[in-house]
Formats: sequence, C-alpha cells, structure tokens
Amino acid sequence: MDKEIAEDLISYKLRNIQEHITKILKRWNETNAFTFLEKAKDGTYSEAENDAIDLKQLLLEEKKLKNLYNTL
Repeated sequence: MDKEIAEDLISYKLRNIQEHITKILKRWNETNAFTFLEKAKDGTYSEAENDAIDLKQLLLEEKKLKNLYNTL
C-alpha cells in the first residue's frame, strides 16, 4: 500500500475517533477524557458506565493508530 494512502486512511480514522471522544465529553460537560473516566469510576456520574467503556476503547484505538501512523 502506498504510504500516502495509508496516512490518509489512518488520519481519517483518527479524526472520526476524536469526534466520538469529543461527543462523549460534551455530553458530560467535560474537557478531559481522564477526568471524565475518574468521575465515572468514583460515581460522580452514576449513569456514565457505557460512555466510560466506549471512551476507554476509543482512547486505546486512538493510541494504536497514532503509533501506527508514526511507524509509517
């Protein structure tokens, strides 16, 4: 696969993931993912379990994609 195409695909996926992260954080009026996760964990946000799970997965995927992009 052409490096430029791979970079474009990874960038597209990263933007999509970052948009989902932003939507979750806006829903809870948070600006920091890790603050949100702490509040979800300690019970401050009692109904946030599903969003916290989704956010953790999105953050892991974002990290993997950034690493992959950096290795191209």
